[in-house]
Amino acid sequence: MRQRLLIIATVVVVLGLLIVLNAASYVQNSNPEQMESELAPNRSTYHSGATGTRALYDLLNESGYNVTRWRETPKLLTKEGTDISTFVVIGSTLVPFEEEEATDLLAWVSSGGRLVLIDRRPETKLLHDSNGWTINIDVLEYPSGAIDPSKPKDMTDEVNSVRPVQPTVLTRAVESVKPSRFASVARFSYGKPVVGASEPMIKVAPDPTYEDEEEETDETEHGKQPPPRSATKTVSKQEQILFPAPVVHLRDRRGALLLDYGYGKGRITVLTDPYIVANGGIQLEDNLQLAVNTIAGRGGKIAFDEFHQGRASSRNEFAAYFQGTPVLALAGQLVLLTLVVLWTQGRRFGRPLPLPQVDRRSSLEFVASMAELQHRARAYDLAIENIYSRTRRVLTRYAGVDYHSSRAEIVERIAARSSVAPAKLEAVMRDCEEAINGGAINERQAIALVRRLREIEGALGLRMRSRELKQAAEQLGP
Repeated sequence: MRQRLLIIATVVVVLGLLIVLNAASYVQNSNPEQMESELAPNRSTYHSGATGTRALYDLLNESGYNVTRWRETPKLLTKEGTDISTFVVIGSTLVPFEEEEATDLLAWVSSGGRLVLIDRRPETKLLHDSNGWTINIDVLEYPSGAIDPSKPKDMTDEVNSVRPVQPTVLTRAVESVKPSRFASVARFSYGKPVVGASEPMIKVAPDPTYEDEEEETDETEHGKQPPPRSATKTVSKQEQILFPAPVVHLRDRRGALLLDYGYGKGRITVLTDPYIVANGGIQLEDNLQLAVNTIAGRGGKIAFDEFHQGRASSRNEFAAYFQGTPVLALAGQLVLLTLVVLWTQGRRFGRPLPLPQVDRRSSLEFVASMAELQHRARAYDLAIENIYSRTRRVLTRYAGVDYHSSRAEIVERIAARSSVAPAKLEAVMRDCEEAINGGAINERQAIALVRRLREIEGALGLRMRSRELKQAAEQLGP
């Protein structure tokens, strides 16, 4: 018993140490100054830290917008029955886009979808050229690890508010926006594509997407004015094809912060500063309104990419729920500890010993078996006969008469030598003899008769013989 107590105490101490170590490491890692950094931001809609976007997602969801977290491969966007109209990719994703995934996503955009890219350096595979217009992103200042993204003063130091370039759907109700000091800018230029020899005559018609908006832009990077969008022109195989230029919605003196352009039947929107939609900066000025316009301005179902944020649906839901907590590490350590205990318990630490041989030849086994058979057969008269025969022998020996003496003589002799009431003793003996001779008796009555017999034996001081005591001791064990 002492050895088992020592083992239990050791296990409890080890478990306590594991819990303390995991809890201490979790508290240390949960320090915002160590976890939140613009060098390695977490732009997931599940993340509630300064660099996350959970506030934006919850606000859109509670405001009645149809939003969802997309945790599947982009290829499923083209699946029949999928009603996603806007696909949002925020920040540098934890899982990079594969060539096939980028191709599938752009094919979905070309078929009429809308892709929103919000990052200082958007994925180049997704930042595709638009019909001769080349989009370039210039990073003007790289984040520093010393900057705390939860402090707007540090993130927007010496940054002026930016006003919309023109009234559009994306700048509706936006007076000014406060970007971060690390915002990049977008530039675009026209590259004069040439029609292939096998292509027929092409007529370029105006894009109906922004018929109700003023989309005339300033001079491009090379000082060229794009052609009027309302012009319709027939071109030959060797002539260049003119397409609508990207629309700039928000810009500062350095370049464009928010623009969108057509891609096939769909559109691609680029916002070059994720701080505007992040938890740490969405509350500044009209950042929230711009974020809502940019993501939900066209209506329809909105999907936030969580597949490339490392939260694919193929992962275990239980593990994903406890991600970032010490529960998974603690569970793994408990499993390892259990395996070690089982392995040590299964090994022999000494010489082999024979199994204990249990002696089943107890003298009371026959008595127990017979009692079980009599109980199942409801042979209560036979049980009473077995018990009464032994008691009658003891009583005749106590009275000093022969076993075959009459009941009255036995009662008279015992009453003369003891204080037992003759009437009580005679009644018990009579009831037992009647049951043995075929009288009606049930289980309850049989137990009552046996109890009365034992009371008389106890009152007379009749003890069991040494042989019976030995048999009882063998039955009970050491």
